[in-house]
Amino acid sequence: MKKNLSILAVVTSLGLILTGCSSSESNNGASGVVKVVAAFYPLEFVATSIGGELISVENITPPGVEPHDLELTPSQVLSLDDADLLLYMSGFQPALEQAAEQSAPANSLDVLTVEGLNLLGATEDGDNHGTEEEHGTEEEHGTEEEHADVEMVSDPHVWLDPERLVVVAQAVSAKLSEIDPDNSAAYETNLAVFVAELKTLDQKFLRGLASCERDLIVTSHAAFGYLADAYELSQEAIAGLSPESEPTPKRLNEIGKEAKADGTTTIFFETLASPKVAQTLADDLNIEAAVLDPIEGISQGQTYFSIMENNLEALRKALNCK
Repeated sequence: MKKNLSILAVVTSLGLILTGCSSSESNNGASGVVKVVAAFYPLEFVATSIGGELISVENITPPGVEPHDLELTPSQVLSLDDADLLLYMSGFQPALEQAAEQSAPANSLDVLTVEGLNLLGATEDGDNHGTEEEHGTEEEHGTEEEHADVEMVSDPHVWLDPERLVVVAQAVSAKLSEIDPDNSAAYETNLAVFVAELKTLDQKFLRGLASCERDLIVTSHAAFGYLADAYELSQEAIAGLSPESEPTPKRLNEIGKEAKADGTTTIFFETLASPKVAQTLADDLNIEAAVLDPIEGISQGQTYFSIMENNLEALRKALNCK
């Protein structure tokens, strides 16, 4: 993950400006519209679906930018100070967290702290080890000595499981109602509609992946642990949780052997990162390379739902589902 080495300098240069901006004088108080800053697209989508015209949402990650690589402009740092609510994920975008420490919004919600998500633990190379509550027994995960040098982190890609995204949506709705209680009924109504759409999507995945020849998905980086967990699939990732992590020759050899043994027909790559390694491996194995989108950003005309349905069709083809 690329570190934003310049952010502290940017924030420092804005110090005098920020002292003139009071976070207590929120946009909500001035115009009646709650101002939300979302770290990247999935959180923007949730906020917009629930808030509708009652809120304004700024996605702080520009189109086409890999969210892990976010670097903030001075105007974006200033927008945090003026926000009524910041939606983010701890550890996912260090530059945003550093800026928020200096220019704190009125309210913040770290989505990864929401109760009920059953976060998956993963090693930096992308191996998932079940929910954090399940992790830890020697029988399931090896001896303490075998894992002494393996650091576990929380996999942030919760939005790829519709049921977990329901939990996120409920937390965002509660936060908006806390900030803007006069419109809590509208937020609750919008939440109910959004949850129904997510449950419909979940049923499509359950039906679409119910009868497949294979259950292994080979991906360019380990973004699909929650999707695999939700639909009884197995993920093997060429690289780790960060799309910029580089696989070792040993890892590539391991993936190649497993793909051959499984009869894998497709190596999946994503939209915002280079497909070079995935394409090279696919060529070496004489199989296809195709997109499986982690939905960290979108192109014009796309939505979370349209991309998830494209992902379902890609999975059905790759796994030879009936």
